[in-house]
Amino acid sequence: MNSQPDTLRIIEERVLWLSTAIIHHANRVRPNTSGLKVGGHQASCASMVSIMTSLWFEHLRAGDRVSVKPHASPVLHAINYLLGELDERYLTTLRDYGGLQSYPSRTKDPDPVDYSTGSVGIGATAPIWGAIARRYVDAKFRSTGAGRQYSLVGDAELDEGAVWEAILDPTVRDLGEIVWIVDLNRQSLDRVVPQIAAGRLESMFGAAGWQVLTVKFGALLEDLFTRAGGEALRERISSMPNPEYQRLLRCGADELRTRLPGDGPGADEIAGLIAELDDATLTRAIRNLGGHDQEALRQAFAQIDDDRPTVIIAYTIKGHGLPTEGHPQNHSSLLTVEQFDALADEMGTDAEHPWARFADDTAAGRLCTATAQRLTRAAVEMHTPPPVPDDLGRTPSGTSTTQAALGRALLALTRDAPAAAERIVTISPDVSSTTNLAGWLNKVEVWSSTERRNWFDDDSETIMHWREKPTGQHMELGIAETNLVGLMGELGATWSRWGEPLFPIGVMYDPFVERALEPWSYGIYAGGQSILVGTPSGVTLAAEGGAHQSITTPSIGLEQPGCVGYEPAFVLDTEWTMLAAMRRLGREDGGSAYLRLSTRPVDQNLARVPDDPAARERRRRQVIAGAYALRRTDSPVVTLVGMGALMTETIEAADRLAEQGIPSDVICVTSAGLLFEAIQARRGLDDAPSWILDQVFPTDRATPMVTVLDGHPHTLSFLTGIHGVRGAALGVSRFGQAGSLADVYRHHGIDTDSIVRAALDLTD
Repeated sequence: MNSQPDTLRIIEERVLWLSTAIIHHANRVRPNTSGLKVGGHQASCASMVSIMTSLWFEHLRAGDRVSVKPHASPVLHAINYLLGELDERYLTTLRDYGGLQSYPSRTKDPDPVDYSTGSVGIGATAPIWGAIARRYVDAKFRSTGAGRQYSLVGDAELDEGAVWEAILDPTVRDLGEIVWIVDLNRQSLDRVVPQIAAGRLESMFGAAGWQVLTVKFGALLEDLFTRAGGEALRERISSMPNPEYQRLLRCGADELRTRLPGDGPGADEIAGLIAELDDATLTRAIRNLGGHDQEALRQAFAQIDDDRPTVIIAYTIKGHGLPTEGHPQNHSSLLTVEQFDALADEMGTDAEHPWARFADDTAAGRLCTATAQRLTRAAVEMHTPPPVPDDLGRTPSGTSTTQAALGRALLALTRDAPAAAERIVTISPDVSSTTNLAGWLNKVEVWSSTERRNWFDDDSETIMHWREKPTGQHMELGIAETNLVGLMGELGATWSRWGEPLFPIGVMYDPFVERALEPWSYGIYAGGQSILVGTPSGVTLAAEGGAHQSITTPSIGLEQPGCVGYEPAFVLDTEWTMLAAMRRLGREDGGSAYLRLSTRPVDQNLARVPDDPAARERRRRQVIAGAYALRRTDSPVVTLVGMGALMTETIEAADRLAEQGIPSDVICVTSAGLLFEAIQARRGLDDAPSWILDQVFPTDRATPMVTVLDGHPHTLSFLTGIHGVRGAALGVSRFGQAGSLADVYRHHGIDTDSIVRAALDLTD
């Protein structure tokens, strides 16, 4: 679609004005009683206005999705306002309570936002994972229609390593719907980037199999390059350092005539060429970069190859069209009131009443109406997730691990609840076999955008079969945890994007969960619902040494918003908590979960699972609520509280104390986070259920308490506050040592002897 150039220019100017005014009002007009900075990024918005105007008003289709660079959120709101998707009352609420968010947010902004952004690199890569999620839904369930996935990225954002982890993933080169537009304004927060990076970026994207389109100069400069002295001018502008070019933007015409020719070869030719230009043309020419030229952008969009991912590297000017244009410290600088008023006069707008839309009978108004109609999306038909059973009906015996329980439970679901199992998609970073997913993977096969031959299908010694096809239910992204959780977030958002709920379960080594925590947390913030499984975990890894021993991960389930954390001790606890976590996925009132599992073999008879159906159901409800009493004595003197892999030592300690005439209750905690929420609710600080406290920690059984876990001791230390009893919190607070399990537990003071000593100290 080609718009009339003048009409598009008028809309572009209005978008610049509105985005600038939104930030100006938040900082200069709206009362600020706190005295704290409100902030906003007028210059970062200005560099994106031409690109976003071109994209929205000429090229976007209803099925397309766009991730907008964080600092350009006011541009998105300005466009949505002109398209009738945002009420005027919100334009005065940027960064205000209940108003427009600092950065685009799918879940918190009042207008349409396709991808939440804000954490550097994460929003940029989200459309990649969104494209995979869309293809997965298309192959497994129903067509979601066609559409490109755009990322509008600041050049400084490409410094983030997570961006390149995603670009280099071999799956990405087959995603022709991916289009990135790099806002190459060559400035970061504090400075002008000294070296021209476009060539390096072009070769890096090209090496990854992307189509690379560079939009460097606009029509005016391209015309000047054809004249006498034009090639010298092209070479001069192309080769000068970024700071020198930025400085030219701060020059008037007279100073430009002195500075622009430089003192190298061709200087006289350049001087002769620009001598023919009037002042207005000269100052306009030095600013005529491709990222601000609608025809140059139009030509670039027309060249997109939908058979491979594309990057458009668009040269821009930070602050384009504003008084702060090109200033090295303009990143978060704000126009003064005087500058804002002058800008209003220049644009023919009213600084006192800045929110005018175009009249319906104007060319700009008609284009806005036509664009809004073109981009209207059909209502999403929401599908309810299939039922997930509460209990698989098994009572494990013998010796097993919670990690092994995961794979067995997934396989059991394919038999006992096939509709629910069909919605499961597992993701791992090259650890499928070592995290007990091999059986599941053999059953459901591996997802790939195209079917690929398995050359080891006829090899009798191959146990794990890597059969790749579009209907597979397992995805592997190599050793890149940030990619994995980014994909989890988008798979977990399909219920809200296309009405098709999935149950994404990502499995990785627990020591690397913290590496992936930021993008996973951001996925939860953006509405993605998933289950993250960390396994194996803790110093229970023993011989692996300190580098592979996670310490702080138990706190994730306690502190991560939108997430329930579980650390089960037994196989049945693992099944129950996983099923409960699955029941929270793919729904409006749902959420995510984190399961911390272990490879430690544990005697399952220690769980003492009740035979009576009602008692078993009571145990299940307590497990998913956060804790249950594993042993009760008539007159307890001390309460031993264990979690996860340390339940074996906790029970052994109870037996040894009993031999000394010190009876104890033994409590198995499955979720520290849920117990904390229950305590907060009892105090009127939360609305979570609190019944679990009365059943597991009744007042008449309050005694001194020892808590122990394979993780930082503060995770359970708050439990003594339920009844204000004395306590000892045992756990891991130092980097680990390699050694046997007994040696490592003794080193950290979480072995049976340490639990017994702590109990004796409290009961002496």
